[in-house]
Amino acid sequence: MSLALENSARSGHGILTKGIDAAIDTALADKRLVGTVVLIARDGEPVYRRAAGLADRENRVAMQEDAIFRLASVTKPIVTITAMRLIEQGRIGLDDPITKWLPDFRPRLPDGGEAVIRIRHLLSHTSGLGYAFSSNENDPYIRAGVSDGLDQPGLPLAENLRRLGSASLRFAPGEGWEYSLAMDVLGGVIEKETGGVLGDAVAELVTKPLGLSDTAFSVRDRSRLAAAYVNGASEPQRMEEEALVPILDSTIRFAPDRIFDPGSYHSGGAGMAGTADDILAILEAIRKGGAPLLSADTVRTMMTDQAGGHMQPLQAGFGFGYGWSVVTDPVAAQAPFSAGTIKWGGVYGHSWFVDPAEKLTVVALTNTTLEGMWGQFTIDLRDAIYAAI
Repeated sequence: MSLALENSARSGHGILTKGIDAAIDTALADKRLVGTVVLIARDGEPVYRRAAGLADRENRVAMQEDAIFRLASVTKPIVTITAMRLIEQGRIGLDDPITKWLPDFRPRLPDGGEAVIRIRHLLSHTSGLGYAFSSNENDPYIRAGVSDGLDQPGLPLAENLRRLGSASLRFAPGEGWEYSLAMDVLGGVIEKETGGVLGDAVAELVTKPLGLSDTAFSVRDRSRLAAAYVNGASEPQRMEEEALVPILDSTIRFAPDRIFDPGSYHSGGAGMAGTADDILAILEAIRKGGAPLLSADTVRTMMTDQAGGHMQPLQAGFGFGYGWSVVTDPVAAQAPFSAGTIKWGGVYGHSWFVDPAEKLTVVALTNTTLEGMWGQFTIDLRDAIYAAI
């Protein structure tokens, strides 16, 4: 059984899509989301496309399928693929120490000892680095003014790496797992290896080979850029020039206009903008085995837990490969995904997953933090999709 085809005009959709429509409609009606684009492909064929809600509520601009979104951590798989292409070319090695490219980046262990961070540690978030948003106000990251790649427009990469390197690691590389600025550091490695800015490497190695033009570290057509919103008591609130958003036990800092400042460093973990169609194309290339970007062997490595089981205590049933989490035990994860499913999201309001066993790729980009990343919408949408296949 497959999902029924639905085109952008919303005609001809059948009973199998009603649950998916309901998940979207309910989130909009409940004012948990402002707008979204949801794309679903099965076995390489588009089976559901819908743009719903508003791209800009205050100006009554309807969401369109070609809307451009600030991608936040949806950037990570794209930059990971860029790095893996360089690895396949023999220009970077998984076991190379990052000081080969960044000789001055030498954060110390908690006891003051020296540490060796390798490329594989950055890719799997086992480097010992963290994020400022996961820190308390007395943390060295906060005291050093470390940027998470979402704030501080105009900040150069060298300065952020200097700040990050001044803080001690949270654990020895390879001995734990923590979501981190590792991809921003990897972006610095890529820039040193290629001799240009990260965006040029991403274009050469990922987006141009796939014929994509809307996904970059800048916005090609500002008229298509969705406004940014954040969860509110009665409805989402439009993000101001600077926004502080509570997340878990800390605060994440946003500057939505950061992407317009050409002086902002290209954050490998959070700095890109793009469309749902572009993200679907990239993920579908991975699901199909990697061509024309990567070899099937490389993709298998990326879709295997590379975190040494260190993610298991933090998120039952999940490991972390290169670029995304990996479902290792669907029962423990309490989710309908098949084993081997890869997934992640973005804090501006996005979620995606690829279930190879079901030949299923799902991209759901929204303009609403945090609902679109891990709110009830993501659960309702996921469950509706699996109920329909």
